[in-house]
Amino acid sequence: MSDALDLEALVNRYLSTVAAGNAANVAALYAEDATLEDPVGGGDVHIGRQAIEGFYKAVEAAEVKAELLTFRSGGQEAAFLFALTVAGAMRIEVIEVMTFNSDGLVTSMKAYWGPENVTQL
Repeated sequence: MSDALDLEALVNRYLSTVAAGNAANVAALYAEDATLEDPVGGGDVHIGRQAIEGFYKAVEAAEVKAELLTFRSGGQEAAFLFALTVAGAMRIEVIEVMTFNSDGLVTSMKAYWGPENVTQL
């Protein structure tokens, strides 16, 4: 999975799965022992697919649109800026850094954003 095109396809699949709003489907993109920190420095680190599914349950009921704005990769890691629009009322710009295993599953995800990255629409 070191090819930038492959990693970009995985990131796009992740964003479309998040936008579709099913927590179990998003969690299935993660390795069993993956970690998730969102936002970095602002909360718990979720460890394992079950905990990660619990994290994504928060957006299951929301109408969400995700748009990839910038993508970079190196090796089995990707960093990307995307915009998440929630219910047409709020836009959040997030930088995420993901590491993938050889099966294309996310092994770690860190999301960098704060209140200054949220715009009410």
